[in-house]
Amino acid sequence: MNAGKMKRIQRILRDDGKTVIVPMDHGVTNGPVAGLTDMEDILRKVALGGADAAVIHKGIAKRFDTGRIGLIIHLTGSTSMSRDPNWKVQVCSVEEALRLGADGVSIQANVGSAREHLMLKEMGKIAEDCERLGIPLLAMMYPRGKDVKDEHAAELVAHAARLGAEIGADIIKTNYTGSPETFRDVVRGCPVPVIIAGGPKVKTVEDILQMVYDSVQCGGAGVSIGRNVFQHKDPTAMVKALSAIVHENASVKDGLKVLGEKT
Repeated sequence: MNAGKMKRIQRILRDDGKTVIVPMDHGVTNGPVAGLTDMEDILRKVALGGADAAVIHKGIAKRFDTGRIGLIIHLTGSTSMSRDPNWKVQVCSVEEALRLGADGVSIQANVGSAREHLMLKEMGKIAEDCERLGIPLLAMMYPRGKDVKDEHAAELVAHAARLGAEIGADIIKTNYTGSPETFRDVVRGCPVPVIIAGGPKVKTVEDILQMVYDSVQCGGAGVSIGRNVFQHKDPTAMVKALSAIVHENASVKDGLKVLGEKT
């Protein structure tokens, strides 16, 4: 890893090798969803909570400052209105992201989708650009397509994670497999740090905290959680709770106390 990339990745991963990232790139896919109508406000709130980085698209990065937290610019996108929403295409270059002050860039590849081959080809070129320019690459690798019956199936998640690392990603974001035993195999099979996605808004806060705790206990490198942070009634406290579990080895009960929830 060259010196530039090493310095930048240290703005995303703390000294413990873990991270709490809040992705807020949903506006491209779904428009101004609840929690992301006022980007300046939500960026301030997650920064106050101690997030390590935020994922946003280039247009938001041009207009708003992420402050002291790491800036990851998302390079790919599609909309929910598309005939093929699983096909993520490149909408920003690595060079443009660097001009905007990015500490890292991210892409999404849906493994098992009809145009998987195009996304992987694009990812290979982006990984090459990242290595040349010294910027970390976060790859969001999901088993997703018409023949994928279970996006959380351990063998599929393990394959998607390893695929991202093989093509050149520095950090992998993927689905939690549902149990520490199966997710441990995902981590063991991937030579770069693996962080988990938050998925849809959960019914209880305890559910998301338990998932985060379990993933970290079996070797996960943290989280990249969006809706369950920016749609929470107190995003700042939610980030604090996640950070306590990821970085301080806090329990789920401790996390609930940070949120003022009954245990």
